[in-house]
Amino acid sequence: MSLGRPVPTGLAVALVAAALVPAALAVAGSVFLWLAVALDVAVLLLCAWDFLAAPRASDVEVQRTVEPVLSSGIANPVRLELSLSGQRPVRGQVRDEVPPGVDVRGHQQPFSLSPEAPRATVSYTLTPPARGDLRLGDVHLRLTGPLGLCARQVRVPTGQDVKVYPDLTALTREALALAVASDAPSERTLRRSAEGREFESLREYRTGDDYRTVDWKASARRGRTMVRVYQPERNQPVLLLLDCGRHMAGRVDGRRKLDHAVDAALRLAKVSLEAGDMVGVLAFASDVRAYLPPRKGREHLRLLTESLYRAEAALEESDYGRAYDFAFARSSRRSLVVLFTDLVDPDASGTLLARTLALRPRHLPVVASLLDEDLQAAATGVPASVQDAYARQAAARLEEDYQRTALTLRDSGALVVRAPAKGFGAAAVNTYLHVKSRGML
Repeated sequence: MSLGRPVPTGLAVALVAAALVPAALAVAGSVFLWLAVALDVAVLLLCAWDFLAAPRASDVEVQRTVEPVLSSGIANPVRLELSLSGQRPVRGQVRDEVPPGVDVRGHQQPFSLSPEAPRATVSYTLTPPARGDLRLGDVHLRLTGPLGLCARQVRVPTGQDVKVYPDLTALTREALALAVASDAPSERTLRRSAEGREFESLREYRTGDDYRTVDWKASARRGRTMVRVYQPERNQPVLLLLDCGRHMAGRVDGRRKLDHAVDAALRLAKVSLEAGDMVGVLAFASDVRAYLPPRKGREHLRLLTESLYRAEAALEESDYGRAYDFAFARSSRRSLVVLFTDLVDPDASGTLLARTLALRPRHLPVVASLLDEDLQAAATGVPASVQDAYARQAAARLEEDYQRTALTLRDSGALVVRAPAKGFGAAAVNTYLHVKSRGML
């Protein structure tokens, strides 16, 4: 086993610095020079002895506790459990090895073990910026010698692979209710969200109820006015298409557009499955990258997440026609088709328009794209220089292209969703709830 690497402590550095005082006085006499040399040699010898007497890696056992699946964009807890395997006390510092680019807090901390307290726990958090696979490295221990002059730097093999999924914990029922309320604060709108085309039950008439829902036969039997209560239909297919082409490789609000799209798609899938609908997913670029046919159940949400957590944007053109042909060659049942893409690129909008509008009236297409607030600000801001004026002109042209494409889609019966990154998932969910409450599918 390796002896580790010696690391002088702050006390050793301070003693070496103290030896500089007689060295500076050496001009007054050679005795000061010899005193400085003697002090340096003494510190070096003490440090060498302290390093040899310092605890070894075998004196400490380290175990990392972390969930095998982490959530991107939020702080995930990690614990390092240290236990004493020998009889003598051990003190020092522990540092966990985390990949670069991951926001980590508290992964390096001091610890102390003794026969009276043979165990210690070091807790910290890490926040992965994106989905995918993450490799946590070894744990590094700096074990301080008995004199406190030198420490032994050792590495404990604890390498571990974890998966980073999109954050689904934020979409609780309360969070969903807030998302709906943010778009529909009025009582009238909230009441409409419970409407549908599938009969649920009968209840007594209340002021404000639609007379068309009155059940006259039931009213006659019971001697009071009764109305039918409807709920949104269940078991309807919802197909999520994710564009993984070059349009989704750009960054908005510090993350790739595709990352925002995957988060929104999985949140929409969660809500749809909880509502009793069937959800499928298709990820594509120039060809189909992943496909899961519409299914129901909680287990299906896990499969959807598994299929998308490694999705990456490729620097190639997306083939919308191939994606649509692949999806609907396997099912012709009327579906809600939600396409997560970028409508800013005018070159790709022509093909997208033609193939998306061809879905009508058999299916109900929804095109969801991110609102780049920086681009919008550049298109409407007052330029401060010639360069800003050129940037404003280019941004305004892109904004006009988007508005033209969106208007064509809406005029043809498709739905268009555009929202900033922070509200993208909620906007997609609210569009689905609107479709279900109005019986549009």
